[in-house]
Amino acid sequence: MTIEAITIGPATVEPTTVEPIPRRGPGSTWLLCGGCGTMLYERRFARDGRVCPDCSWHAPMTIHQRLDLLLDADSARPVDVPAIDGDPLEFTDTRPYRDRLRDARASTGLDEAAACVRGTIDGNPVVVVVMDFRFLGGSLGATVGEVFTRAAELALRERTPLLTVTASGGARMQEGAIALMQMAKTSQALGQLDEAGILTVSLITDPTFGGVAASFATLADVIIAEPGARLGFAGRRVIEQTIRQSLPEDFQTAEFLLAHGVVDLISPRHELRANLARLLSVSSRRADGIPRQAGRPDRAVVTDPEQLARRDAWESVRAARRLGRPTTLDYAAMILEDFTELRGDRMSADCPALVAGLGRLDGIPVAVLGTQKGHTADELRYRNFGMPTPAGYRKSARVMRLAAKLGLPVITLIDTAGAYPGIEAEEQAQAVAIAENLRLMAGLPVPVVAVVTGEGGSGGALALAFADRVLMCANAVYSVISAEGCAAILWKNPAAAPTAAAALRVDARELLRLGVVDGVIPEPDGGADADPAGTAARLREALRGALADLLPLDQMNLVTRRRARFRQFGVATPASAPVPAPAPSGDAHESQTDRSVEATR
Repeated sequence: MTIEAITIGPATVEPTTVEPIPRRGPGSTWLLCGGCGTMLYERRFARDGRVCPDCSWHAPMTIHQRLDLLLDADSARPVDVPAIDGDPLEFTDTRPYRDRLRDARASTGLDEAAACVRGTIDGNPVVVVVMDFRFLGGSLGATVGEVFTRAAELALRERTPLLTVTASGGARMQEGAIALMQMAKTSQALGQLDEAGILTVSLITDPTFGGVAASFATLADVIIAEPGARLGFAGRRVIEQTIRQSLPEDFQTAEFLLAHGVVDLISPRHELRANLARLLSVSSRRADGIPRQAGRPDRAVVTDPEQLARRDAWESVRAARRLGRPTTLDYAAMILEDFTELRGDRMSADCPALVAGLGRLDGIPVAVLGTQKGHTADELRYRNFGMPTPAGYRKSARVMRLAAKLGLPVITLIDTAGAYPGIEAEEQAQAVAIAENLRLMAGLPVPVVAVVTGEGGSGGALALAFADRVLMCANAVYSVISAEGCAAILWKNPAAAPTAAAALRVDARELLRLGVVDGVIPEPDGGADADPAGTAARLREALRGALADLLPLDQMNLVTRRRARFRQFGVATPASAPVPAPAPSGDAHESQTDRSVEATR
């Protein structure tokens, strides 16, 4: 079947065609791949999810094909939304609009360009809206807007995640301003799901343009795109003809959008169900049979500085910087289940120096974010040596807001020399991005646990460490400035870095004594790089213990205590005594935060 180009809204979208090539004999239909032109055997093509085995081109799918791909067998239950037969403008171009609607229904067997169903994905309930480009280019008219809005209302009523599969050329011109209003109507419906704390996921398929792209397709909590799928407001041809701008070959493709921070991940069709199941499972906060073991903070975390050996501060700096130390992604692989990395600031970029995602810690759904250095020269360069750009901090803020919406604890892992100080960072308001993170974390209504795993450099580290519980690994360091930077400014000699490190008291023992951190996670003999698995086990134990203390607290107590914890820094205490680290929960123990509250009255 050849699909003709259809001009809808601001974009002219030309879907690639799959041409049947007649061949003799029953069941021997061959197709021509719309990506590389290879001849494809129809049955094998269908078995492969309509993906070309040679070039991985993802062909268009009908609503029924899409539901069969995504949902558990026999789980789909249609949600009836009557088609709206109105023709508010009595519109006629070369043909009356009513005739176009009648023909589209006859040729597709559909009532409209979108359908809504209830179903499950790996047992996880979900409400799904699927669009079909064959029906008037998947254009957004009154009925499509009503299908989406009723689906969102159903998800709200049943507190079930909403998944939208988009394929559209834009708003339906034949319905004029009524079609335009569907953008506001559907966006409002998503806003209500945000307020209710219900996960929304958008699956972008090729093509998704115009009014759909500028409303519900890009407002979801998580945006997944199929390989090569195009997404944008104005189509390529419109841009080129209107402003005569030269565009890159991959412009508006999923790959382009991933690099520019718009989509979270690109998922081939054979991975879609698994990726969606992980996200739905974490958002549902189900235990999924994973045993939840009580944390043992008394064994995993040292809270008395006298129990830590004195060590040279400069040696601590050197140990914290060793390339073999586990990174955030290393720890995620070792201590989390069902981890899905989320990318992009939804504005302009994805910062590889900061990673974030959702997963489970011994069955507990959590959001995890942290700086990422690497172990090789190439990875260090790619990860910007672990120094986040403004896009990185805005990505972390986006994921923290998602965690707050879903009620998930936040874990941050910090190993950075500091925020990236380049020209581009200043142009993109690095200081503002850090400040906004601090303000956001101060009021997050969920538990926040921060761990300095290596270097904790300046405001770039603090932007992830405004937490209820701040821990650090035994060989980590945490400081207002690097030892070299301090030496260059105050000693006028970078070679004085060891002296500056000692003066700054950057090591774990001193920071615990000062009350800057609440506990220290011991490292195996030889350090974290000598035994990454052993270090990860101790980190898991420390995190479990912290969450065991924090999860029972309500939102008001969490926020009040967190703010009191940071309010007390610089406030004189009797005999200038440091504030002790927090004790485990229980009536027999008084936490550091409680004492801090008293000190500020």
